[in-house]
Amino acid sequence: MSTLPPPDVQKFPESSLEKKVYNIVESFKEYLPIANDRNRLGFNLYKYMKGEGDDPSIIVKNAKVQINRITEKELAEKLKIAIEKLS
Repeated sequence: MSTLPPPDVQKFPESSLEKKVYNIVESFKEYLPIANDRNRLGFNLYKYMKGEGDDPSIIVKNAKVQINRITEKELAEKLKIAIEKLS
């Protein structure tokens, strides 16, 4: 029995809000070692940017991500500053 190849994944354009938000989260890769945690955080930040989510300080706390070498408060502050640059 053989397995099928995975489906193609459609990438977001570089100018899209989704890509910009996920790139912000990827830039904090040194503090967030688990890829799935970064994806979850990126999704929550994207919802925040659309006006549907919570503030980054709440997102970081509720997302239950593993954070290394930085506190939750410091990470939330860095995310907030990076997101404000997008607006």
